[in-house]
Amino acid sequence: MLRIHDDMLEAIAEMRPMIAAIERHDRDLGRQLRRAASSVVLNIAEGSGSHGGTRTERYRNALGSARETLACLRTAEAFGYVGAVPPGVGGRLNRVVGTLVNVSR
Repeated sequence: MLRIHDDMLEAIAEMRPMIAAIERHDRDLGRQLRRAASSVVLNIAEGSGSHGGTRTERYRNALGSARETLACLRTAEAFGYVGAVPPGVGGRLNRVVGTLVNVSR
């Protein structure tokens, strides 16, 4: 299992208050954020148990969902639903994205 699996779980735990705040303003955006963040973890786990092209495809799916997670957070910030993305969350998400870029080639 890639170490970023745990990084993403930690990011999700840190995002919980932000997700709740987003959902108070925009239920759809909050749900999309939850689905995207969950998808990252699940696709990393599935990819870790796969081989060849299937593994690469799962990591690519996780990469797209990681970028979507960050986009949801930035969108919520732009709408004023939440403050700036905390450095711990942003750093973890950037590490997840960077690793997935490398392993999904």
